[in-house]
Amino acid sequence: MILVILIRTFLQTGLFIVAHDAMHGCLLPGNLRCNTLLGRIALGLYACIPYRHCRSNHIRHHRSPGDRNDPDFHDGLHTHPLFWFFSFMRGYLSAGQILSLLAIWGIGLAALHPNTSHPLLVLGLFWILPLVLSSVQLFLFGTYLPHRGQSAPPGSSHQVGSSSLPPALSLLTCYHFGYHWEHHHYPNSPWYSLPSLRRPGQAERGATAPAQ
Repeated sequence: MILVILIRTFLQTGLFIVAHDAMHGCLLPGNLRCNTLLGRIALGLYACIPYRHCRSNHIRHHRSPGDRNDPDFHDGLHTHPLFWFFSFMRGYLSAGQILSLLAIWGIGLAALHPNTSHPLLVLGLFWILPLVLSSVQLFLFGTYLPHRGQSAPPGSSHQVGSSSLPPALSLLTCYHFGYHWEHHHYPNSPWYSLPSLRRPGQAERGATAPAQ
């Protein structure tokens, strides 16, 4: 059961990664309309997140990573990862989104009820828990570890570090999101190309990421 939950979490995170590539226009670069449509669908399936708002925040993050204009960064006061996580989530959650999720979970619970003796347990373990774990996964590997102050490469003009994990582990942790210096420096590259963009010592060198 634990393995199934972990697989569900990994697939749930994959939905956000698909949407993230769409935000950078590299999901279907030859067809931007379809690219945006697929991004909207993936983000909606992930957690009913409005695509336009999420993309706007993400573009702001790339333009000003690690400063007061970065919607994903902490406020300078609540730097503990737990407080930072809740601040991060507050920027992407809305009352409408929460109501949509509750409605979907309610429909799911009603559909599960005739077919299982523990519908609430199934809903909690295989629907809700993977979403919560996925949000923690994305925050940890895509925001906290790369953007905490002490991980910034020496001489970097923004607070972006990069994971030193081998590609296989990097994939399992968060679809190579840990190769975050590479992502900020090559924002139009899809997630699966990030390992190939790494060079010896590249994670230790700082550079200004182009605004997207």
